[in-house]
Amino acid sequence: MRIAFLTAPEGVEQVELTEPWKAVKGAGHEPVLVSTKSGLVQAFDHLDKADTFPVGAVVGESSPDSYDALVLPGGVANPDFLRLDEKAVAFAGAFFEQGRPVAAICHAPWTLIEADVVRGRVLTSWPSLRTDIRNAGGIWVDEQVKICDHGPNQLITSRKPDDLKAFCAALLDVLTQKAD
Repeated sequence: MRIAFLTAPEGVEQVELTEPWKAVKGAGHEPVLVSTKSGLVQAFDHLDKADTFPVGAVVGESSPDSYDALVLPGGVANPDFLRLDEKAVAFAGAFFEQGRPVAAICHAPWTLIEADVVRGRVLTSWPSLRTDIRNAGGIWVDEQVKICDHGPNQLITSRKPDDLKAFCAALLDVLTQKAD
């Protein structure tokens, strides 16, 4: 399966990009870094610059139809930048329209709120998004990982980097089910 990892050019939380990437790749899937600009993505370790990663595809030049699932890593700045980019928001929303799995961790649900796809769904996130999710019609829960089957696709969410082990396991379980 081909999995899109959507990030802004700057601000993604490195571990929330690299750990799911390793899990997906280790399970034999093809991860692709999709961003709003070509070049490199600057990752962060909280507020400190970390590594850079090469962009594999650019939103607007790459169709969501080319991917079997979407991963939205967090970081505070990353989803804040993404939700202001109409093409990125449309890209994320297309996975819901097409019934494909979406996984979002930490602050990443901000992009989903902007895409207007959380209504009626049960999800978790970094606690400061609780009110935003509720105001967008979602049901927020404080759980390590939540898989919501509302609608034709599955939404996998987690709260923070400490939840990455459970997040990656849930993502791989959903991808395995989808492949069967």
